Amino acid sequence: MSEIRTPRARTPKFRDPNALTPKAGTSKARTGFAAGILLAPFFALFTVAMIVPVGYAVYLSLFTEKQSGLGFDGPTTVFHGLGNYTAALGDEAFRDGFWVLLGYCALYIPLMVGGALVISLLLDTAMARARRFFQLALFLPHAIPGLIAALIWIYLYTPGLSPVVSAMESGGIGFDFFSSEGTLPAIVNIALWEWLGYNVVIFYASLQAVDRSLLEAATVDGAGNWRLALSIKIPLIRSSLMLVLLFTIIGSLQLFTEPLILNRGSGSAVTSTWTPNMYAYSAAFERNDYGLAAAASVLIALVAALLSFVVTRFSNRKGARA
Repeated sequence: MSEIRTPRARTPKFRDPNALTPKAGTSKARTGFAAGILLAPFFALFTVAMIVPVGYAVYLSLFTEKQSGLGFDGPTTVFHGLGNYTAALGDEAFRDGFWVLLGYCALYIPLMVGGALVISLLLDTAMARARRFFQLALFLPHAIPGLIAALIWIYLYTPGLSPVVSAMESGGIGFDFFSSEGTLPAIVNIALWEWLGYNVVIFYASLQAVDRSLLEAATVDGAGNWRLALSIKIPLIRSSLMLVLLFTIIGSLQLFTEPLILNRGSGSAVTSTWTPNMYAYSAAFERNDYGLAAAASVLIALVAALLSFVVTRFSNRKGARA
């Protein structure tokens, strides 16, 4: 009889799941290539608009112009090291500009962030009417360029021309918006008029993303509008709140257009070095000291970066605790 052979059971070969097949590797490479193509315009624009100007400003801040000999040969550019930075920090006008910014931030940031938050919460309540109209009405001033807005408000601040000043005087309220005491509130008012509606839109959009079932459950439990706002809505839009706070701080450090217009056209107490940005502008285009202007600009950018880091760390720490 012939021997019957049974087939041997073959041991299955297990492939390492972490090992990429040629097809998977090719697909991943194609995805990375496509992502690189899509991100290339952003990085190119970021390099041209941000990296190159900042690098050039740092380069300029290390040089200065000096007269050689008797001055007949014209100025020559020489390496100055950190001399421009020490000159800017040693200038009392530059330091006083930061004190002005401190007072501006102390008045402007609470009014801006708090006012935008309160208005957006009012628009989000069930009793609010004509929400679209008020959103558009609040946002429209942001569409007006800052230069035009400053010119409009200079007219509204000027005695003898402004109906606002005339109405205040008829009511027995005398206030000089161009005096040393009135200049800062006048500029804060212009900035509020420009940016309040923009931040209201951000807060209102965040409030619309809040889960309505949470609000309904809290309402059933007896929570009123104030309780809903303080205990549910504001904590849930904390990320938007910190974002607006960060942008408001950075924008405050860039204060330039409004005080410059007041300085040029109204005879107010605003000087050409009233803010650090105005100091840099004056150094560059009035004194032709581009090294000093670049050093002042770099110092302003460092202060903005430091404050942004502090706000971001504070936001992340609060988020971790929550």
